[in-house]
Amino acid sequence: MTGRASARSRSKTAFVLLAVLAVAGCGTFGGGPPSDKEDPALANAQPNIGSLSEVIEQHPNDPQAYNMRGSVYGEAGQTERALADFTKAISLDPNYAQAYANRGLVYRKSNQLDLALADFNKALSIDPNYAPAYVGRGSVYSQQGRHEQALADFNKAIALKPDNAEAYYSRGMLYQNQHQNQFAIDDFSTALGLTTQKTPIFVARGLSYLAVSNNKAAADDLDLAVQADSQNIKAWTARGLAYERLGDKEKAAGSYAKGLNINEKYEPAKAGFARVGGQVGHSYQTF
Repeated sequence: MTGRASARSRSKTAFVLLAVLAVAGCGTFGGGPPSDKEDPALANAQPNIGSLSEVIEQHPNDPQAYNMRGSVYGEAGQTERALADFTKAISLDPNYAQAYANRGLVYRKSNQLDLALADFNKALSIDPNYAPAYVGRGSVYSQQGRHEQALADFNKAIALKPDNAEAYYSRGMLYQNQHQNQFAIDDFSTALGLTTQKTPIFVARGLSYLAVSNNKAAADDLDLAVQADSQNIKAWTARGLAYERLGDKEKAAGSYAKGLNINEKYEPAKAGFARVGGQVGHSYQTF
């Protein structure tokens, strides 16, 4: 973990922090696609938040504890609490690169891009070799349409940390948005080998396979995506298109119907269901 807490502070809190490190984690919290499932995430985080709050009560001047609790809040979608904890960590240690990067990620997810960019720049001014800050800043650049700068940052993050799945995924998304789908597929494939959080990557790679008309590979990826996350409307709809192109109208209609069960107003699923002659109330085989 990046940080410059005093040796005395570290020794006083190390034994307590070890009790929650295994669950809370020590890295910059996830920058992948945001989840809509914030309430379950918060429920799962409550024991960790409680443990970290106890650490903070015992050691109110330890920036690591605030940074870690902020990370848990951030994962649970508790934006204001996360921001407050990261800001407190920074006030206690103005040279805490990870806390700046974590706060920048919250700002980015909240679409406060100027504030996010300032925090990522600050993190990198403190630690020019901190790969997660390059991923975060690259993602901001990507959202701003500054594609060359985004690519440079993702490349730098990968050079610094070649096992950084998020950097490969983010660069793959940049390539995909620029219609360079073979490059995107290569990056998504690398990312899949580096992380256990595979569902968004299977969806992304499936979409790139569709874009290059490799419909069987797309269907294989999207099969795995919907098995892992049965409420992923984008995955079901893309799967419907893959099977539609493969000529399997049964699985196509079933996939589109699954999407419509999640959101009956989702236009891509509605249009696909109509194209393959789907009938409301009819049961379809999806596998």
